[in-house]
Amino acid sequence: MVYGLSTISQSAQFSIFAPMSNPVTPYQDPNATKKEQVATMFNNISKTYDFLNHFMSAGIDVIWRKIAINQLKSDKPKYILDVATGTGDLAFEALKILKPEKIVGVDISRGMLDIAEQKIVKRGLGRKFEVRLGDSEKLLFEDGTFDAVTVAYGVRNFENLEKGLSDMLRVMKPGGKAVILEFSKPKGFPVKQLYNFYFRFVTPTIGKIFSKDSSAYTYLPESVQAFPSGEEFLAVMHKVGYRDTKYRPLTFGICSIYTGLK
Repeated sequence: MVYGLSTISQSAQFSIFAPMSNPVTPYQDPNATKKEQVATMFNNISKTYDFLNHFMSAGIDVIWRKIAINQLKSDKPKYILDVATGTGDLAFEALKILKPEKIVGVDISRGMLDIAEQKIVKRGLGRKFEVRLGDSEKLLFEDGTFDAVTVAYGVRNFENLEKGLSDMLRVMKPGGKAVILEFSKPKGFPVKQLYNFYFRFVTPTIGKIFSKDSSAYTYLPESVQAFPSGEEFLAVMHKVGYRDTKYRPLTFGICSIYTGLK
């Protein structure tokens, strides 16, 4: 794997991110918000989500999560919020590597949280990991509650990116760190071409076969293409108040880790 490290450039610091007037949504339903459609989508695919994640990434998603969590190793956070926690894989990795006192996971999908709760019980981690149904853009926690906030593949699904990132910042303690793992867009030949082909043709086909919801896996490449990545995403973080923002591309830029401090 090839990794890089970049800090936000002076020119990117002051760029303004304008949300799309027509956001990419899973089902193109004019009568439902993006948030509602995303919740429905994850409820639909929750039972096959973990299997498809590992299968379609050939298991490399596990490595990406480990690298993301290791961004917090020197910080030694005791109380962590995992936003868009899904089935809890990033939080479980954090428990293993960081040994925090407690992690709280929040997600808008009841179906995904049901899977997470089953895993918590099976692993005997009920005292260490708690999940709650909730809106990642309106977090029901007091200001300055958490030492760190993590997100894996969740910010791309926010209805209002700036609002979600701002609320994550609000609930962190001064000096706290946010770690965001998200798909990005590789630029180099031939990775870019192979990545686009796989995402546009192979991913929806596999998703349809195993999850019975082809829309969910058509939404994935569309949402990645429409989402800001690299320094463009750092500019959004900087705009809402994060400092010392950095990003680290993983596996030729297929995925990236973004960090920022309060």
